[in-house]
Amino acid sequence: MRTLQTALDACTILRMVTLADIEAAAVSLSPAEKQELMLFLASRLRAEGAALPETRVFSADEMARWIAEDESDMRRLREQP
Repeated sequence: MRTLQTALDACTILRMVTLADIEAAAVSLSPAEKQELMLFLASRLRAEGAALPETRVFSADEMARWIAEDESDMRRLREQP
């Protein structure tokens, strides 16, 4: 299993200079490695004093629609053999 440092070393070796290059490399990471990368990036943002994103506000209709979709999906999963 690769570590985040190994992935970062690979990025340096390959001289990834664009966000698109980094995004393409991230696709090949395992889910655990992607999570490690996310935690690394979040810690770097906190250390640099990055502002939190604005709070999103959803209407009652949007939330009701999401709940209905979720319940529908759950019923469909339970009906599968």
